Amino acid sequence: MSKPYKDFEPKWYEEDFSKTSYRSIFRWGDPHFHKHPNENLYKAIKQYFHMSDEDFKHYDGDIGLDEVKFDVKKKIVKEEDIKFFKEVLGDEFVRDDDYARLSVSYGKTMYDLLRLRKKVIENIPDVVLYPAKKEEIEKIVMYCDEHRIPVYVYGGGSSVTRGVEAMNGGISFDMRLRFNEVIEFNEMDQTITVQAGMSGPKLEKILNDAVKLFGAKMAYTCGHFPQSFEYSSVGGWVVTRGAGQNSTYYGKIEDLVLSQEYATPIGSFKTSNYPREATGPSINHIMMGSEGAFGVLTHVTLRIFRYMPKNRKKFSFMLRNFNEAILMAKEIMQCECGFPSVFRLSDAEETDQMLMLYGVDHGILNKMLSKLGYKPHERCLFLGFTEGEKKFSKNVYKKVKKIAKKYHGLSLTGKVTEAWEKGRFNDPYLRDSMQDFGIMTDTLECSVNWSNMEKVHQEVRAYCKSRPDTVCMTHMSHVYPQGANLYFIFIAKMNELDDFKNYHQGILDAIRKSGAAMSHHHGIGKMFGPWLEGYLGKIPYGTIKVLKKYFDPHNIMNPGGTLGLDLKEEEKRFLK
Repeated sequence: MSKPYKDFEPKWYEEDFSKTSYRSIFRWGDPHFHKHPNENLYKAIKQYFHMSDEDFKHYDGDIGLDEVKFDVKKKIVKEEDIKFFKEVLGDEFVRDDDYARLSVSYGKTMYDLLRLRKKVIENIPDVVLYPAKKEEIEKIVMYCDEHRIPVYVYGGGSSVTRGVEAMNGGISFDMRLRFNEVIEFNEMDQTITVQAGMSGPKLEKILNDAVKLFGAKMAYTCGHFPQSFEYSSVGGWVVTRGAGQNSTYYGKIEDLVLSQEYATPIGSFKTSNYPREATGPSINHIMMGSEGAFGVLTHVTLRIFRYMPKNRKKFSFMLRNFNEAILMAKEIMQCECGFPSVFRLSDAEETDQMLMLYGVDHGILNKMLSKLGYKPHERCLFLGFTEGEKKFSKNVYKKVKKIAKKYHGLSLTGKVTEAWEKGRFNDPYLRDSMQDFGIMTDTLECSVNWSNMEKVHQEVRAYCKSRPDTVCMTHMSHVYPQGANLYFIFIAKMNELDDFKNYHQGILDAIRKSGAAMSHHHGIGKMFGPWLEGYLGKIPYGTIKVLKKYFDPHNIMNPGGTLGLDLKEEEKRFLK
């Protein structure tokens, strides 16, 4: 809960709700944790969207307190199929009630949340299965192939690409309940092998406690912390080629995966687990990013790192403008002295919003910044920290400070970074608070080179801002010597499905036209699928189609547009 308001405070919803309600599915995370805009941000929201206190005295539409109940019949699965699934898993781990089916059907893009609030029930599995062992998954996948039953997988549920929707009915494996154990901890190789349903927090706690749990010589970390960390799974990270907020130092998930095991319709297999090899195209990389279209990921072997939080050096700087900030970021990444771990650089609009969120915008610091030439609507906030061996971390920190100063960076110390850390995983809770009053928040991201970053930033923002009364914040949070990601957060008064869909598609078109890669770490799913062939080109995309046909000849694995597969030609989008 934010600090008490001095003036009118909206009727933020903080009451308990049923564990089998619609709200329990679409709301983010812990039902007992709440995060709302502070008073300054609330007042800005009213101004942006031409709203008054009166608009915040009542909710905008259904807030999802009803019990989940609908009438959607099974499409594919028969009683004899259910009998087989129960023989493999046990009766209690095969469910076809309304709540179980809907709870694994949607992810966390605003299109999903709007549908749930409006009780638009579509694309749900016939049956939900809760496996505990890879052998169970392997048996069921082979059975489903024989009987042409579509197979979907639900990991942590944080997909923002419609990756989990059971478009053709069939079954969905829910990995959260029982498929989340350690298979092997290997300190000699510095690896851990886990079941694909392992959650981020559970994995990190196990590694931090390695001395007690495994008799290890020291504590470890995975180094992978996406914003969805608390409600995402290792398997989801891998199949979407995800990235964590510390990726500039530790790498994206493809840098962390050593080996994978899959259950496919043509059989099960494990990829090799060597640090590097030259044995033809990498099967590991072929399978990463496949998003369940080739098979079900069962086990993952990850590289792990020494856990040394005491060596972190936190920093934050204010830059005069985004152009200077880009040059600073490029030099930090190209100076070959090592990379920071967290590297977050916000553009002017996001900086203004962050200062408002932290309560800085009306204080002494704000006046001081303006007097020193760091003006509102121009200044950019850069924050992060270094990691690793003590002297290494300290040296990177010193180099970052030196380069930031060269580009007129004003040090704000590590206090700003500490404030950001407190909210780094719980900002999604703000979405629920605001959506109760018809204010939509969603994100899109892309990958760019330094040479086209300014162009992409300007052109995508121009489209986002072409919609009246829309906030568009941008930052880079995964940075490389050759470029970075650009992460766009858009906020608007919007609660109609068609309005959101058209706007979202327009932003994707703008990203493609600007020359950026259409996704850096969110993946493709079914929502971005229509753009993939146009982005890759027909010949490269043809390899994905060939692999699909090889691993899944009867198209039972996540069918319905994943990676743009099985779409009609008229459904695909190409640049004009």
